Amino acid sequence: MASRQPVAIVFDTFGTVVDWRSSLIAELTAFGRQRDINADWTALVDAWRASYHPSMDRVRKGEQPWTTLDALHRASLDKLVAEFGIKGLTEADLQHINRGWHRLNPWPDSVAGLTRLKRKFIIGPLSNGNVSLLLNMAKHAGIPWDMIFGSDLFRHFKPDPETYLGVAKLLDVEPGQVMMAAAHNNDLANARKVGLMTGFFARPGEYGPHQKRDFAADQQWDVVAKDIEDLATQLGA
Repeated sequence: MASRQPVAIVFDTFGTVVDWRSSLIAELTAFGRQRDINADWTALVDAWRASYHPSMDRVRKGEQPWTTLDALHRASLDKLVAEFGIKGLTEADLQHINRGWHRLNPWPDSVAGLTRLKRKFIIGPLSNGNVSLLLNMAKHAGIPWDMIFGSDLFRHFKPDPETYLGVAKLLDVEPGQVMMAAAHNNDLANARKVGLMTGFFARPGEYGPHQKRDFAADQQWDVVAKDIEDLATQLGA
């Protein structure tokens, strides 16, 4: 069991709790088949995710006003549809595709592990997704959050300190009573800088064949687990 116990555990979500890549590829492949639209949906999904950090950084650097992740995803999608030469998509189609991020499926251990942790700790996502996106995702995937910490609550994206510290403020606890759990070492490093506890478990299949990092913990985090079920075990849940 871990030497310290948090009051709350917040989770990175894309890649950590849900399998965004396989979920989107499967959904778009089925959509294309149904609509008889031929496209390299796998390449589109990878390019879409590659636009994730650059689009948020423009907001974080003040190059554009506050914008939700849903809106950033849609702007990136519109550009990629044009670049990939995909024809025949209506506005309703584009809205449906963009909301695919609301319908991501959990990793096999996520719901069971989170259900165990919920019995002992406050749990929620601390994600760059907006509240509506994360809420719809939780309903779709059966994720039992207590609270949803979307980026639009703070009007900041991770790794801005306002996100990590905003959780402690909203819960009326000290930063050291909150654990950030993630499959991404850099997320945990930024959480640790502002005083949060940290929990790591790898998701080596997140990027499929394109994974280049986060195969293992690169620092001595407070807890290093195999997955969320193991995190629950180590925390005595």
